[in-house]
Amino acid sequence: MTGRMIGVDVGGTFTDVFVLNETDGTASVAKVPTTRPDQSAGFLDGIGRQIDDLSEISVVVHGTTAGTNALLERKGATIGVICTEGLRDVLEMRRRDRPRTWGLRGDFEPVVDRRNRLEVPERTLADGTIRTAVDLSAVRRAAEALRAQGCEAVAILFAHSYANPQNEAAAVAAVRKMWPNAHVSASHEILPEIREFERFSTTALNAYLQPEVSGYLGRLEGALKQGGFDGEFMIVQSNGGVMAVDTACRLPIRTALSGPAAGVIAAGYIASSAGFDNVITGDMGGTSFDVSLIAEGKSMLSPQTSIDFGMVVRTPMIEITTIGAGGGSIAWVDKGGLLNIGPESAGSDPGPVAYGLGNFRPTVTDANVVLGRIDPENPIGGKLTRLDVEAAATAIDTHVGAPLNLDTLAAAEAILRVANSRMAGAIRLVSVERGFDPKRFAFMPFGGGGALHAGAMLAEVGIARAIVPRYPGVTSALGCVIADMRQDFVQTINTLVSTLDEKALAAFMQSHADQGMALLDAARTTFEAREVSFELDMAYIGQTHTVSVPITVAMENGGVITPTQDQIEEAFDTAYQATFGRLLKNGVRRIINLRSAVTGKRPKFDLETLAPTGSGSTKPKASRPVHFADSWHDTAVYDRLALPVGTVISGPAILEQPDTTVLIEPGLQGRVDRFGNTIIEPVEDAS
Repeated sequence: MTGRMIGVDVGGTFTDVFVLNETDGTASVAKVPTTRPDQSAGFLDGIGRQIDDLSEISVVVHGTTAGTNALLERKGATIGVICTEGLRDVLEMRRRDRPRTWGLRGDFEPVVDRRNRLEVPERTLADGTIRTAVDLSAVRRAAEALRAQGCEAVAILFAHSYANPQNEAAAVAAVRKMWPNAHVSASHEILPEIREFERFSTTALNAYLQPEVSGYLGRLEGALKQGGFDGEFMIVQSNGGVMAVDTACRLPIRTALSGPAAGVIAAGYIASSAGFDNVITGDMGGTSFDVSLIAEGKSMLSPQTSIDFGMVVRTPMIEITTIGAGGGSIAWVDKGGLLNIGPESAGSDPGPVAYGLGNFRPTVTDANVVLGRIDPENPIGGKLTRLDVEAAATAIDTHVGAPLNLDTLAAAEAILRVANSRMAGAIRLVSVERGFDPKRFAFMPFGGGGALHAGAMLAEVGIARAIVPRYPGVTSALGCVIADMRQDFVQTINTLVSTLDEKALAAFMQSHADQGMALLDAARTTFEAREVSFELDMAYIGQTHTVSVPITVAMENGGVITPTQDQIEEAFDTAYQATFGRLLKNGVRRIINLRSAVTGKRPKFDLETLAPTGSGSTKPKASRPVHFADSWHDTAVYDRLALPVGTVISGPAILEQPDTTVLIEPGLQGRVDRFGNTIIEPVEDAS
């Protein structure tokens, strides 16, 4: 089916929409304020700005922050836990870590109240042997008690269910027969992997999100269908792939970093098309600055992350470092007289002081407005017709200038310097501190505010150049459109390589491949190709931490041909040597987990369709004074979307478009490439 493909990314401040016409390859964008508490209103408003008849839409792909916000704000459901006797407090004890490294202070409140964590008799040993069969009468009594206590969802968490799910499966079946909704999460279905806390935490958080996320997605799906939409509705996962909406309702924990992941996928595709395989992404929205690294065209995937202290999620996610340095992040001076940025944000409501909607504390956006970098007469997002420069200046004077004895302009510059320093620190964290030289990478700023800070990142970090995509303000929405469908699976093996049962390993691989292919078959979408990949978590015996070992597996007539022990040992040696620089003599190799990914490659559109056509205009549409360092500069202002391919503009200059503002600082120049991207680099490097 051809028609319109829609990508929608809901951020903390704005909801972004990218519309691709599959018939002629043209694209359009929209940016509307995010609506709280129900984000679905902004979602539907954004689509409605571009399309009147929803029946014209073939696919809607959504990058959502509903799950992320519910976790960070602790606004998930009231849930219960039914667990093995003696394991009631695993979620609270965690790994005996603490929120502050130094000192014995700090507390932690798990998402499940202790009174809602109930134990039942059962015991499965680590080798899969069932020592005590589950007491199903006790399970039913526990479920009834949790219902009476107002629980909306329940998680079943039994010891060693990854090794043998029999007891847990029986308990789940009993609970599902009596539970009033579908919100029953089982640890062997969510994460059949060794290590009790990580498995318990991931499953409990899945249950915590189910009512919120499934309710939100259900409202969206219903509203789309009511408007005439009869296409495929898919959700972006934290691993950068997409999944069907019913899968997202069952496994909402996989959406924990949905929106930022879509941005990284888009950035990788845009950069690769433009000839850059090494890129550091910087997504600056209204609330946060999200950084990720792509090396040799591949995003970094992490098997585990902490959404907040003690809230551990073990599911594949694109590695994204997030700091509170968005456009709406509030600037404040602490008791010691130090200027800070964030983590508190004004968000979309009330927004920066310049919005005039009730906030009186200055933000990063307010500093950019006061310094002339944002046009107060043409704010992005369509929420306002004008920004209040005077109110922004007053807020900066009151909350930053007066405490630090600085005038308005110096205080605004100080806000940006601190924000830029924090952003540069996040970039160093994902590059320098992991052994990557930033000079080998390009920086891709996107989000509504990223392109205002591109030049500062080149100067602060030493990155060679920046690539500003054609539509930086809606890059994550574009990523929704191009993301592949992906299903991840994991299974604990826990055996020495020397004693590996190759047939059992092949059976697990085949099971994962079959499950993934079945999910792809169920999707109402077209795939250009299908891929199955496998890797093993391995270590030397006695080691706690593992290395990821990619395994090349042949497929014959749809069946898996098992790798031999020698092939696995050779692959481990290669991965271990690359990670640690040496092998351990006489070390005994051990396989912990099998990880599998089944990917359906969705068709990609040619980014050249986004490039400007015709001769366009290279002349400025206006000029205005912009403050850089210690003085004002008369700065040319261009209509960015009208600039033809090949245009070169020297700074200082401002390129404006509906979804963002691009700042080219003095000493830099911008060049429009054949995809409509703007390549920003020092003048001497470009010549």
